[in-house]
Order: sequence, then C-alpha cells, then structure tokens
Amino acid sequence: MKKLIVLFVSGLLILTFGAGVFAQDKLEFKASGFMEATSFWYRNIPDIRQPKGGIITPLPQPWWPESTFVPPTAANIATWGAWDRNQAYWEYRAYLRFDAVYGKALSGTFLFELDSTRWGDYAVGADASQRGQMGYWTADRNAIEIKNVYFDASLPYIGIPVPMNVRVGLQPIGVRPNMCIITDGMGITGGIKIDPVTIMPIYAKALEGRDASSDDVDVYGLHVNAKVATLTFGVYGVNYNMNTYPLNAFAAAPAYGISPNYDANFWWFGFYTDGKIGPINLNFDFVYDRGKVEARSNTALPVGASDDVKYRGWATRLKIDYPWDKFNFGGVFMYASGADMRKTSAGGYPGQVVWDDPGIGNRWSRKVGSYVIPPGSEQWAAFQESIVFYAPQMSASSTPIGYFAGAGEYTNQVTRGAIGGTWMAKLYGSFKATPWYKVTFQALYIGDTTKHGNTVGDAVKLTGRLRDDKTIGWELDLINEINIYKNLKWDIYGGLLFAGDALDQKIQNANLNDSPKNPWLIGTKLRYDF
Repeated sequence: MKKLIVLFVSGLLILTFGAGVFAQDKLEFKASGFMEATSFWYRNIPDIRQPKGGIITPLPQPWWPESTFVPPTAANIATWGAWDRNQAYWEYRAYLRFDAVYGKALSGTFLFELDSTRWGDYAVGADASQRGQMGYWTADRNAIEIKNVYFDASLPYIGIPVPMNVRVGLQPIGVRPNMCIITDGMGITGGIKIDPVTIMPIYAKALEGRDASSDDVDVYGLHVNAKVATLTFGVYGVNYNMNTYPLNAFAAAPAYGISPNYDANFWWFGFYTDGKIGPINLNFDFVYDRGKVEARSNTALPVGASDDVKYRGWATRLKIDYPWDKFNFGGVFMYASGADMRKTSAGGYPGQVVWDDPGIGNRWSRKVGSYVIPPGSEQWAAFQESIVFYAPQMSASSTPIGYFAGAGEYTNQVTRGAIGGTWMAKLYGSFKATPWYKVTFQALYIGDTTKHGNTVGDAVKLTGRLRDDKTIGWELDLINEINIYKNLKWDIYGGLLFAGDALDQKIQNANLNDSPKNPWLIGTKLRYDF
C-alpha cells in the first residue's frame, strides 16, 4: 500500500511540475485522414448493419447460431427477403483528424467520421440523428460523428527514471483487434517502457449508470510485451465488470431503487508472438474467455433453472508468410470453440430454454462454450481473412458484410464475433507484378465447431431437433490492388463460397430446410489518403 501511495504522489508531482517543462514548445496543427468510395455486388451474404430490406433476421441471438437469412413460409415462399437474390449498392466513408502538437511530449487529437451507408441514403423513422446518412439526396445531413477526442502526454523523468506516457479521453481501446478487442470509449491508457519490456495499463468506462447506484460497467486491463531478437512476445488480461448486463438494460430501468435483471463479470486472457524466424514472418495468437452472467435477486426465474450461465471459450490463430522476390506465399489456421446447443440458449441468460430443447421445456441454459468477444468490440471487422464469409479484406473500414453474429446486440453484450463457432484453414499467394500492381489469390476451407447445431445455419432434422453439420464451405478469392498515385489506391476483389451443409436454413413452420445458392461478392474500393 505504501508503494502505491508513493507512486500516486509521484504521478501528481510529475503532472504538476511537468506542465511547465512543455510550455515553451511551439504549438503545431496537423490535419490528416482519408476518403473512400466502395461498391458491393453480392448474393446471400448478410449485411449486418442494414437489416431493413436485407437478408438477416435482426433477432437478439448474440453468440449462438442465428438464422442469418429470412427463411420462407408457405405464404411468402415466392417473395421472401433477399434469399438467393443479387444485391448491390455504393457507400462512402471519410475520416478527418486534427492534431494539436506541442513538441514530442504533448498532443491532442480530434477524429471525426463521416459516412454514407448507401449512396442515396433514405430517412428512417423520425430521422432524428441522421447518423451515417451523408448520402441523402440534396445532402445537408447532420452526419458528422465524433470518433475520438483525447490527449497524449509523455511524462518527464521526475522521480521515476523510465519513459512513460498517458492517453486520456475518448480513444481507441484495443488489444489484438483481429482476435479480441477493438472499440472506442472513454478511458485512460498508458505506456511504461523498461527495455525490452513495455507495460500498458488500461482503464475505461463503458457505462456509468446512476451515480449513487452500483450499476456501472468498468473495463480494466494490463497488456505487456517484450521484443527478444526478431520476435515480440506479449501477454494480456482484460476484465469487464458489468453491474448492468446487457449494457442497454440501464435505459429500461433508470430510476433509483430499480436494479437491472442481470449482471456479468468476464475475463479475457491471451498471449501472442509476432516477428521473423529466418525468412519466415510469424503471427500467433491464443485467447481464452471466462465469465458468468448472473440473475439478480429481483429477477424471477423458472422453477429448476440455474441463477447463472457460465462462459468458457477459446480461440487461436497462426499465420505464416514466406516472401520471395516479388512473391509472397502464406497460410493461416484459426480455430474458435463453439457452443453446445443442448446447454446454450439463444440469449445466453439464466432461465432461458436451451436452443435444441427436446420439447419438454425444462432444459435451462447453463453454459456457453463458444468463444465470445467483449461488448462493443469490432473484432468482426478486423478479422480480414476472406472476402465472403468473414469481413471483406478490402472494405472492413466500411459497412461490414459477413456472417457476424448479433447484428443489433454487439454493443450491449458479449457475442461470438466473426469467429466463434468456426474454424478455417487458408493458403494464399501474391505477386507484385509492377510497382503499382499486386494480385493475390487465396483458398479457404471453413468449418463449424458448434455442437448439436450449426453456427450460422439452423437446419433441422425431420424430428425438429437441430442438425449438426461440419462444413460451412470452400471459398476462393481474388484481390487486385492498384496504386494510381502514391496516395490514391484502387482495389478490385471478388470471392465465391461453395456453400456446405452448415449454411442450410430451416423453412418457417415446417421441419424442412433449404440450401442457399453459393454466396459470392464482387467489390471495389477507391481510397484517397492525405
């Protein structure tokens, strides 16, 4: 405790006396950003952010297998949704970043985001926010979004003779984004450099709730890495202490004396290795999630139901690249655990009936074995390993298209993200034919790891019980990257997924299934960086 007090006082002294040290630096303003136009032409791929008129079912099924396509009924079988129909649209995104810099030790950053989720955006409902509707005809939209507002400070050597920095404000919160966490939120992060080790503490506030109630959501983390020769080794642990779960439950019960129905406590532990071994480039990740969702005392549960649901999942990824002259050859293997649908419900809460219930109605949810990601993490956009099934590699900064779980729920509770319940093996090769043109071909096998059910499809047996299939499909992709100017790039890409049985969908009101036509996507992106 005494050591903590000394460190706290030392930190105050650093901040107090350090301010005068930097005051003599000259203020410099910098601007940067990008603008990009993207186009999509595709079939049988869910658009997770645009359920209206699309082909996903916007149900609160966050990490189990959700029914990705609106299935047919006897009445609408000729016109149901966008199943087996081609779809196409354009969208636009821009970032504008301003940095106010005082030398090397102090800076402030503002990052604004401007979106058109469709060229020809249309008003929805009362159209109060106009968020993401920059493409509205006649323009004049209130579509500027505040993405980040934070300052960075390098702390001087007063009392603690090691390089230290701190970042405070609305900032990116991330640890291994393609596997675990990448989001934006209010927080304080830091860096302490003790060669060759870097220590990065994390604190963020996901929900404050009512100031006099224990209904807030806090995020704590510690990320440590060290470079040894040509390799970087890292470990991390992140805790989401959620006294309100799901996070949006606070909006439904804002009064003092009214408690949310659930709370939750989740941990993510991981380690990784990046670097070179001889001519080989290596990336390896392993991450384990452990948590529990509990019913509060005010929550009525069915007789015999457990008052909590335990979560235990894991994922791993290995990527190897072998560059040779103008070529690059590589492979990726990823495995993420899946849920057991005879132990797991659609929502992941206590007191819910398991997904593959035998019909007697008293098999209550108690465990989720699927790998899950934290609330609000956009891991599903950062996992850029394919064109069709996972988020397209060349368009992840725009509207994500892919078989992501929990379209409307990812900001409020854990979801399986892009990978939970799946595994994949990929081989690829690229050729830089000229200084301005590069082509890449890749082939993937994508499998299903959910037990007693499927991760994406919801096909059933004649008895009505869920069918358990192993193959999601084989995917072939082609990517063309063209540098028109130094700061202007044009990507043309396409992919075809030969659908496996694990993509089959149940026909509503019948114990019958339908197989989608093979999903495919052709897209372009024209991007200007400045």
